[in-house]
This record gives sequence, C-alpha cells and structure tokens, in this order.
Amino acid sequence: MLWQATANGLLLGGLYGIATIGFSMVWGVMGVINLAHTGFIMLGAYITYGLFRFAGLDPIASIPVSMVAMFALGYALQVLVLNRIIRTSLLLSLVVTFGIELVMVDAVSIAFTSDVRSVNSSYAASSIEILGILVPVVRLIAAGFSIALGIAFFAFLRFTRAGQMILATALDREVSSLMGINPERIYALTAGAGAALAGATGSLASMLFPVMPGMGVTFLSAVFVITVLGGIGSVEGCIVAGFIYGLVQAWAGYFLGANYQEIVGFGLFLLVLALRPQGLFGRAFFGEHA
Repeated sequence: MLWQATANGLLLGGLYGIATIGFSMVWGVMGVINLAHTGFIMLGAYITYGLFRFAGLDPIASIPVSMVAMFALGYALQVLVLNRIIRTSLLLSLVVTFGIELVMVDAVSIAFTSDVRSVNSSYAASSIEILGILVPVVRLIAAGFSIALGIAFFAFLRFTRAGQMILATALDREVSSLMGINPERIYALTAGAGAALAGATGSLASMLFPVMPGMGVTFLSAVFVITVLGGIGSVEGCIVAGFIYGLVQAWAGYFLGANYQEIVGFGLFLLVLALRPQGLFGRAFFGEHA
C-alpha cells in the first residue's frame, strides 16, 4: 500500500508541477502574485468538459483548445487590466487578481450552475500493473503530458527569442528596456503563456477531479508551496518541487490520514522559508520582486 500511495503521489505531482509553472513565471517576471491563475485552471477544465460532453472530443485532444483560449484571455487581461496596476503595489495586484478570480468563478456558476460534473473518458477506469503497483491510466497520461509541457516551456524560454526576452525582463526591467525590449508586451506574453499552461492543467485535471466552479481552489495551496520550494520563476524547480509535494502529500495521507495532507503541505512551505528561502533552483524568496 505504501508503494501504491507513492506511485499515486508522484503521478499527481506531475500535474501539480505544470499547474505551478505559469503562476511561478508571472511572479518571477512581473512580481505579481496572480490569484486568478487557479481560475484559468477551472476554465480549462470546463472547456474540456464542454468539448467532451457536446462534441465527443477526447480530453487529451482538447488541450490545445484550452491552451489557445486561456492564452488569449490571459494576454487580454494583462494588456487591459494588469499592466495598468503592475507598477503600483503588491496589495493592489492581489486585490485585482482576486477580483478577476471571483468574476470567473461567478460567471461559470451562472452559466453552468454549481453542479458537479465529470469527464469520463473510455480509459477513465483503466489501470496498468507495473512491478505489482496498479497505475491508473489517466494519472499516467496526466503526469506524462505535464512533464512534456514543462520540458517544452523550458525549451521555449531557453532557445527562442521571445523566451530570452522574458528571461531578460525578469532579470532587469530597466536594462532590458534600454536594449529595445517592450516590458508591457513581454508581461502580456508571460501572462498569456502562464494562462495557457493553466488551461492545459485544467484539461488534465478534468479527468482526475470533479469539474465545478470552485475546483481551482484545490490547487491554490499547492502552487504557493511548489513555487517557494522550487524557486520563483524556475521551470525546472516547479517540476521537481511538484513531484516532491505530491509525494509528501501521499505519504502524509498514508501515515497520518487525508485530513493531515494540507497541514503537512503548509508545514513544508514554512520549513522551506526558514531553511532555504530561495528554493531549490530560484533566487531568494524575498528578492527584487517580493
């Protein structure tokens, strides 16, 4: 049973990691703690549900649709709203992004009600046995796609011109401006990319969790802990920390009970702040953008 819990935790950790990358990048590049991030996850799940329910589209096939839709929404919100307040105060950005999150949740509640829905694909109940451990196919697919998306985004940042501009802006806004980079445009690109990854997370999460307006809240504590553990703005840190967080939660549930999973997760958050505030791969937590 311990090995089974370990396998499930690691597989779920991959999803947590990809859920955090966009949140971490927005925080690292812009210094904005985007509380609307979990709303993008929820919308991605509803897009997948709608395409599955009304068009018969496989949840995996809906991932590009969710990513494109959330990229457009994240980009537009950054240009129209967040770029106007980004240089003001952290508190104002928290209030505004929290307000955007509430609007998204309420809009979905009005449009679809608060009824719990599910995406039951043909392989939803399938499992494969690996070394005596039953591995749910949907969790394996979610973890695999999460790792692939994380690697793709890492390559985008390191090997494309747009990615290099994002990294340069994160390092020093003023110097990057002198080099001809438009920070507002880079902020919008970063926000759109982060929202696109959140949309992909929602598509994958729709196969594992009930689809409902408040489902994004279940990811909120995870993205905070993983961001701090992996290091703000670190893609590789998010992936590694996601697996660690999933493993810690699985072990906490196994040894202590499900009621202690969130407590142990928050305890990990405090421990990292005390012992290694810069995280595994990132700069200091209380750094330039904190």
